[in-house]
Formats: sequence, structure tokens, C-alpha cells
Amino acid sequence: METFQMSDRKIPSEFQAALRAKCPKCRTGNMFSGAMYSFGTQKMNTACPHCGFTFEIEPGYFYVAMFVSYAMNVAEMVTVALGLHILTGSNSPWLYLGVLFGVAVVLSPFHFRYSRVVLLYWLTPGVNFDPKRAEIKSKENNQA
Repeated sequence: METFQMSDRKIPSEFQAALRAKCPKCRTGNMFSGAMYSFGTQKMNTACPHCGFTFEIEPGYFYVAMFVSYAMNVAEMVTVALGLHILTGSNSPWLYLGVLFGVAVVLSPFHFRYSRVVLLYWLTPGVNFDPKRAEIKSKENNQA
């Protein structure tokens, strides 16, 4: 995996940064505050705490993330239903409905988070890694 060496710290690759839900511009700041599975609410930062990049590029930008989340959910449901059919061979609709509903509920925090990450990293033109943004706070800390 590709890593960048800047000011005696490594910048993660695009995939690593997306997996950790880091800012797509600097790959350092967190896109979300708090853990994915916590008892609090899911909250996305309005801007990157490291470089200041505003995540909501335009009003209503994250409505598109609903479609990304839908695609992720459909792929997971088809996979789970197929796996369930292969493992159990059951024709009971209640088994499928129960398991699929449970999977959808358990994975909803994952969908909320990673539909936005996928949208920002790979589906939005013009949002690319900027090595200069990654060094912003590093330079400020060295000057202090």
C-alpha cells in the first residue's frame, strides 16, 4: 500500500484513510466524532479538524449518500439471503425476514458512515488528496 512520508510521520494510503474515515484532503483529520457503535448519536464533523476542509460541499450534498447506502444494503442483503439459503435450505419467509432485518439494523451505523466516506473519496470529482494540507498542523506544531 502506498504511504507518504511527510514531516517524520506517515500519511496513510487512500484505502487505509477511507477505512479509518479520515478526511479525503489531508488523510489526517477524522470525518466523524465518536465511535461507530456507541450509545451516543452518530455525528459527522462539519469540517476537518486538521485542515479545515468542509465535508458538505453544497447544501443537500449527503442526500446522494442515501443512494450509496441503498446500494451497499442491497448487496449485503442479496449476499446474506444467498448464504442463508445455501446454509439452511429453508423456504420459510420468516427466517429470511428476521435475519435480513437483523442484519440491516446491526449494519445501519456502518452504512451511515461508509456511504459518506465512499461518496467523498470515490464518487465526488475534485476531492483529492493534497499533501500540503497534510502538513498544515505539523508545521504549526514545529513553529510553536
